Amino acid sequence: MPELILVPTPIGNLDDITLRAIKVLQSADLIFAEDTRVTKKLLNHLGIQKMVMPFHAHNEHKVLGSVVDKIKSNETTVLVSDAGTPAISDPGFLLVRAAIEEGIKVSCLPGPTALIPALVASGFPCDRFCFEGFLPHKKGRQTKLIQLAQEERTVVLYESPHRLTKCLGQIEEFFGAERRVCVVRELSKIYEEYKRGPVTEVKKWYEDHPPKGEIVIIIEGKDEK
Repeated sequence: MPELILVPTPIGNLDDITLRAIKVLQSADLIFAEDTRVTKKLLNHLGIQKMVMPFHAHNEHKVLGSVVDKIKSNETTVLVSDAGTPAISDPGFLLVRAAIEEGIKVSCLPGPTALIPALVASGFPCDRFCFEGFLPHKKGRQTKLIQLAQEERTVVLYESPHRLTKCLGQIEEFFGAERRVCVVRELSKIYEEYKRGPVTEVKKWYEDHPPKGEIVIIIEGKDEK
C-alpha cells in the first residue's frame, strides 16, 4: 500500500534531525521538497542520495494531481519543507487532503517546529494558546488584529524580519502599549535570541537593532479580569 510520510526537518541546527526521520529518508522511494536545494543540503549532510522533486506554494495547485499519481506508484513517498513540520505555515495541507481522498495512507513524524519551543520558553502560559502563523499582509489584517486583541489565550505569530517592527507597532496600536510580548529569533541557531517585555520596549529595541533570521512573536493573552 502506498504511503505518504510527512517528515519534520531541523529549523536551524541540523543535529535536531531525529533518528527515525533519518531512517524514513533513507528508505523513501521519492522525496517532495519545498526547495530541493535546501533539502539536498540536508540529505548530503546525512549521506543520503535520493530523488528530490519540488512541491511548494507556487506549484502545489498545478502539480497536485501528478504528485498524487507518483505517490500511488511508489511504496514510500516523503514530504518535507525547508524547515520544521510540513503544512504548518508551509505547503502540505492540500497534498495530505488529496492523498486521504485517494485512500493513500498518510502519517507524520513528530519533530521540529518553531512555535512550540518559542512558546514554552516565552514565560507566558502555554497550557492554552492560539496559533495564527503569518497574519494576512493586507486584506483582513486589521480585522484579525482586533479579534486577537481580545484573545485570552497566549497568541503565537510568525513574522519576517523586514516586517517585524511594523507588526510590533500594530500590536502596540490594537493590543495596547503595555501588552507583553516575547520575540524569538533564530531558534536552535548560534544567535538564538529572546526579547521579552512590553511591546513598546521590544519594538524600540528592534528599531535600533534591525533583526535577521526566522522570527516567532508570542503575545500575552488579555487579562481575564
